[in-house]
Amino acid sequence: MRSYASLVELRHLLETPGDLIVHAMGRSYGDSALYSRVLLSRRFNKILEFNPQTGRVTCEAGVTLADLIETFLPRGWFLSVVPGTKFISVGGAIASDVHGKNHHQQGCFSECVEAFSLILPDGQEVHVSRRKNRPLFLATCGGMGLTGVIATATLRLQPIPSAYMRETVLRCAKLQEIFELFEAHQDVPYSVAWIDCLASGEHLGRSILMMGDHAEDGPLQLSRPRPLNIPLELPSFVLNKHSVSFFNHLYYHGKLDQVVGRLTPLEDFFFPLDRISHWNRMYGRRGFTQYQLVLPQAASLTGLTEILKRISAAGLGSFLGVLKLFGQGNDNLLSFPLKGYSLAVDFKIESKLFPFLRELDRVVLDHGGRLYLTKDVRMSAETFRRGYPRWQEFALLRERHGLKAKFNSLQSLRLGV
Repeated sequence: MRSYASLVELRHLLETPGDLIVHAMGRSYGDSALYSRVLLSRRFNKILEFNPQTGRVTCEAGVTLADLIETFLPRGWFLSVVPGTKFISVGGAIASDVHGKNHHQQGCFSECVEAFSLILPDGQEVHVSRRKNRPLFLATCGGMGLTGVIATATLRLQPIPSAYMRETVLRCAKLQEIFELFEAHQDVPYSVAWIDCLASGEHLGRSILMMGDHAEDGPLQLSRPRPLNIPLELPSFVLNKHSVSFFNHLYYHGKLDQVVGRLTPLEDFFFPLDRISHWNRMYGRRGFTQYQLVLPQAASLTGLTEILKRISAAGLGSFLGVLKLFGQGNDNLLSFPLKGYSLAVDFKIESKLFPFLRELDRVVLDHGGRLYLTKDVRMSAETFRRGYPRWQEFALLRERHGLKAKFNSLQSLRLGV
């Protein structure tokens, strides 16, 4: 691994023979930022400019979302789109075109990106926006770091009145009910559901829907919560069908049927897992993979019913199952969301898992869906190409700009792009 702290040093590293991939915080669950040569961008972490009237901020790509929140939340500004963790870099958020709990209203992270500078293999720095070098914008947002090194980015923050959320929680008995509630509450800015992936029969798809909006008033400073820590890897046998089913039963029935307008700290609402250090140790030494899919809205009920039945019958799902309603997709070549429902499930790594996930791949493709590249560690090239119909445009752009000879990852080689 090599790190760089200036554009001069970066250009020197790019001149050395061989291909590489940029690696920042390492929060991608798969192999999209792994390769035989890795270029670390964490030291490229300065906030360069901020306009307090418009919320326009320019920063280096190694700045994390946590850095931006810590700096600008006390001033009444917050990111328009955040994923489930704040410990990712701005460059990584662009490369993954991350989405959050408000995709149905705000879309992906790229919607708040006004421009960025991109370093090409020959060391040339190009300015990229929706109007200038537009093909590079559409390929880089969601392009998994395969279009060059993002050096700086200009983002548009949103003003907020408080560091708290008004949260509403609804308990749902089955999949049809959670779909109806998602669609009936599309006017609420943020929504996400925990889903019991091991429930079956008449309880299939039972869920807890959590919705929220920024509180209308309140302090902009949050007291720091006491962090939790999982000190060691749990034995693999601890996480099994019976223990997960028991936890899911307690979690589902431990919630009130309805909570309306509860005042909740912003970070608890958006980043609940960030409080738990080394939470991945719950899955044991072999670790876990997250399987995240999206299906078109018309096919979501049928497709997710089949997928949940298969997960429940196999007994492989964990207690971390997340369901979201997405809005319209965007024009970016490899962005994940499309209008419909997304399901994300964590699976403990074990011998029978990957053959089972290949079964789920077929269901996803048969219903017109795709898998999320940022969470992927094992999808086939065929699954990728069927799920991302514009992959050839992306591959041709890489060829045209000489990117394929310099920027590659283990994932890009596996998927053939």
